[in-house]
Amino acid sequence: MNHTLDPIWDTVDDLHTWLETESDLPPEQETLLRMLKLTEEVGEVAQAVVGATGQNPRKGITHSWQDVESELCDVIITAMVALRTLTPKASEVFAGHLRRVAERSLNAAS
Repeated sequence: MNHTLDPIWDTVDDLHTWLETESDLPPEQETLLRMLKLTEEVGEVAQAVVGATGQNPRKGITHSWQDVESELCDVIITAMVALRTLTPKASEVFAGHLRRVAERSLNAAS
């Protein structure tokens, strides 16, 4: 995949290739586990929010809002790699979907 104008997707492709190389699992199982990895990452966002707001009285403040930012970035990266796992045209699929969501949402706001 050559994204000379999009180094983010180049990095996603590199991460995907690295994960593929490191995995000994059957491809179908690896794909499913990458999708499930998203749930783990979203849970870490929730844990960071709880920690940043001190909602667990036993633990108090255990995280910062910068921790929440970091966990959200992990969710985005994991989702991008998961999408790349499903299709080598991940950047095009994402760009098209983002465009449709923006058109639908921003046109409705007008």
